[in-house]
Amino acid sequence: MPFDVSAAGRRAAVPDGADAARAVGRPGGLADAAPVRRRLPVEYVLPLRWSGDAGLAELTGYLRGLGRLVDVTVVDGSAPDVFARHAAAWRGLVRHLAPDPAVRGGNGKVVGVLTGVAAARHEHVVIADDDVRYDEAGLRAAHRLLDGVDLVRPQNHFDPVPWHAWWDTGRILLNRALGADWPGTLAVRRSTFVAMGGYDPDVLFENLELVRTVRAYGGTEAAPPGLYVRRLPPNGAHFRGQRVRQAYDDLAQPARLATSLAVLPAVLAALAARRPGLLLGAAVAVVALAEVGRRRAGGARVFPHTAALAAPLWLVERGVCSWLAVAHRGLGGVPYAGARITRAANSPGALRARRNARSTPEA
Repeated sequence: MPFDVSAAGRRAAVPDGADAARAVGRPGGLADAAPVRRRLPVEYVLPLRWSGDAGLAELTGYLRGLGRLVDVTVVDGSAPDVFARHAAAWRGLVRHLAPDPAVRGGNGKVVGVLTGVAAARHEHVVIADDDVRYDEAGLRAAHRLLDGVDLVRPQNHFDPVPWHAWWDTGRILLNRALGADWPGTLAVRRSTFVAMGGYDPDVLFENLELVRTVRAYGGTEAAPPGLYVRRLPPNGAHFRGQRVRQAYDDLAQPARLATSLAVLPAVLAALAARRPGLLLGAAVAVVALAEVGRRRAGGARVFPHTAALAAPLWLVERGVCSWLAVAHRGLGGVPYAGARITRAANSPGALRARRNARSTPEA
C-alpha cells in the first residue's frame, strides 16, 4: 500500500485569490514591523553559500527582525573564512550550522535544506533563499496554511525592480496567468518531509523536486496567488549568468520545453516570410496574458504597471536559452558550483516508483 503522508482530518480551508491577499496584508519587510504579539512555532531554514559578504549588513538586519518572530537556522556552506565572519555577525541572533557532512549531493542548496529541516525544532518549516524577505503577515499566513496542507508555495515579487528584475517579472506574470510561479521559498510540514526521506539533492530544479516528492507521497499543496513575499533582485551579472541555467529547468517539464523550443523557429519563420504583423499580434497576445497574471489576486499592488510589456521579451529570451539548455544536456549537464548537474528534476512517475519501493515490505 503506498505510503500517505497526509493527515486525516486536517483542516483543508486554504485562502485563495483576494482572500489570501487580504490575509497577508501589505508586502514589506521586518525592519519596521509592529511589536510582535506572539512568536510563531515556526522554523525558518536559510541555506546559503557565499564567496563574499557584500550583503552581510542587510541580511543581518533582516535576520535580527526575523528572530523576533520565529526560530531561525542558517545552514552555511561558505568557505571557512566567510563562515567565521558570519558566525561572528550572527552570534545570538540565529542558529548557525555547517552542512551535515553525511549529506551528499550536487545541489548545495538541497544539502543545506536537508540539514536544516533535520535540525528543525518545529513542525512548520519555512525554507527560503537568502534573497527572500518575509514580513510578519506572510510568515503568519504560511503558518496558518500549513495547518491544512503539507506544503505551501507563496508568490514572490521583486522589490526594488531594476531593469533585469522587470524583465524577469514577465516570466512571473505568465506563470501566474497559467497557474502559479516558482518562488525562492516554500513552507513544509517537517513530519511530511522526514517521512518521505527528504528529496533528491542531485537535481537542479530543487523546488519542483520538493513539490513533486510531496505529491508523490500523497501530500497536499497550496499555492495561493495572493500570498506575496518580497524578493531582492540579483545584480545584473548574476542575472545574466542564470539565463541558461533557468531554461534548463524546463527539461523536467516536457510541455513547457516544447513550447519554449518552438518560439525561436516561429519568430524566424515569421521574419523570413516578411510577416511582422504575425509577430506583433503574438506579442500583443502575450502581453494580454501577462496582464491577466499581473491583476490576479490583487497583484497590481506589487507588480509594476508596465511589467506585462516584459513578457514577450522574456519569452524570446527563453526560446533562445532553451536551445542552449538542450545543448548543455548533450554535453552532460548544466554547470553548477564547479560541476555539472544532469537532471533538472525527477519525473512524477519516477518519484511514485521510489515511494512504492520504500513502502514495500522486505520479503
